[in-house]
Amino acid sequence: MPTQQKKIIFCVAGVLSLACALGTAAAIGTQLWVKGTILCKTGALLVNATGQELQKFVGDIQYGLFRGQRVRQCGLGGRPLHFSFFPDLLKIIPASIHVSVILFCTVLIIFALVGAGFFMFNAFGSPYETLHGPVGLYLWSFIACSCGCLIMILFSSEVKIHHLSEKIANFKEGSFTFKTQSEQFADSFWVILVCSLAHFLNALLIRFAGFQFPFSKPKDSGTVTGAADLMY
Repeated sequence: MPTQQKKIIFCVAGVLSLACALGTAAAIGTQLWVKGTILCKTGALLVNATGQELQKFVGDIQYGLFRGQRVRQCGLGGRPLHFSFFPDLLKIIPASIHVSVILFCTVLIIFALVGAGFFMFNAFGSPYETLHGPVGLYLWSFIACSCGCLIMILFSSEVKIHHLSEKIANFKEGSFTFKTQSEQFADSFWVILVCSLAHFLNALLIRFAGFQFPFSKPKDSGTVTGAADLMY
């Protein structure tokens, strides 16, 4: 492939990596990882609420990795409450999983930035072999993509398997019990998915630029060479 086309491909990959780093950093700071509704089960049972009356006992909840807010609805109007994970909720949530999600987000940002730098270096500089060249580009893209997948798996398990929304809703609630009525992953969660796909695309762009995948078996040229030598 001509050098000019390789430069363009590496520049596109570098811009994608930089965009992923900025997108992940922005996602970490938002409260848009999960949105849902919480039913005040105790209040609804006390008045035997059904149909439209039940909506008076349904509040909203949304949160990110560090903080969030919920609207407490127990029949007397909504009351917004703000909460933070550190240090308030550490005793009731799976802290090891939650910290791991934040850690992998940080690793994703770091390797996305490293990848962006090396993509530009390969486009305009004179890269060394090994980690400075195409092998390194494959490595940074693979690590970043893997981190994105781990973030989604860990956070999904924290929300769905460990019932994170329900635990947050019942935090410091003495006489009322809340139950998750609905919940869905919000924008910031899907940003991580887009970043993972972008790094997978970067690996394909490297291959499209004419560089073989690492550890692929080279063509056995010894047999061809030996046969050619016998002809002389």
